[in-house]
Amino acid sequence: MHRWADVPTKSISAGGVDFAYRELGAHHGGTPVVFLVHLAAVLDNWDPRIMDGIAAKHHVVAFDNRGVGASSGSPSDSVEQMASDAIAFIEAMGFAQVDLFGLSMGGMIAQEIVLKVPQLVRKMILAATGPAGGEGISTMARVAHCDLLRGLLTGQDPKQFLFFTRTPGGIEAGKAFLARLKERSENRDKEITISAYLAQLRAVKAWGRKQPADLSVVRQPALIVNGDDDRMVPTANSHELAWRLPNSTLIIYPDAGHGGVFQFHADFVPKAIEFLDR
Repeated sequence: MHRWADVPTKSISAGGVDFAYRELGAHHGGTPVVFLVHLAAVLDNWDPRIMDGIAAKHHVVAFDNRGVGASSGSPSDSVEQMASDAIAFIEAMGFAQVDLFGLSMGGMIAQEIVLKVPQLVRKMILAATGPAGGEGISTMARVAHCDLLRGLLTGQDPKQFLFFTRTPGGIEAGKAFLARLKERSENRDKEITISAYLAQLRAVKAWGRKQPADLSVVRQPALIVNGDDDRMVPTANSHELAWRLPNSTLIIYPDAGHGGVFQFHADFVPKAIEFLDR
């Protein structure tokens, strides 16, 4: 039995791109859960506790966006293009219908997918994300640059600042999360390049300035999750999504930031499974 820390990386071609991906869990029957990654992330940025936890009951699949990590091609600088790429990947995998788990930028991609091809999506988990034109999304780059600098100056991983609160609980949760990300010691993914990271920042900025979409047409059940103190995609956006998606459930974790699902993985995973099985 594989765990997320040692599952092999595979590749599949779709739309002229060789997508690097990993899959884990029960392949027989059921709807696969496709994970859509956050800003600057590669396959190794998914929390092993979440991947192993959901894979205990479901077929879990995560992939690198084009031009990111081990995937080929030039990186996308629009959320719409990332959604088209994700659809091409899902179709190449032969999935007739999927559940989507979108974190941050991945949650923006999930919204685009469900609007473009609603029949492809059964349910969505939208973590630490917001709607097009949402509050503070267009200035995410400013927050990211500031915390990259803080990380350099203090010799810490910037995710400690970007994803977690500066309270004792948040700091401890950040250290534990960063330790879990190192559990995979062999066959790790390639880090994102500076050019791909800058392309993603342009995509998020444009999404933040875009006219809001009519989400009332989305009938799929949505589980919306965040911490109560998200600096990257302000928590108000999670409340906004819950208000605008007609079939949604909202979970807000206390003393938690952008990485609320990582900090509270022990509570979140059973709730995510219950939502997917409902």
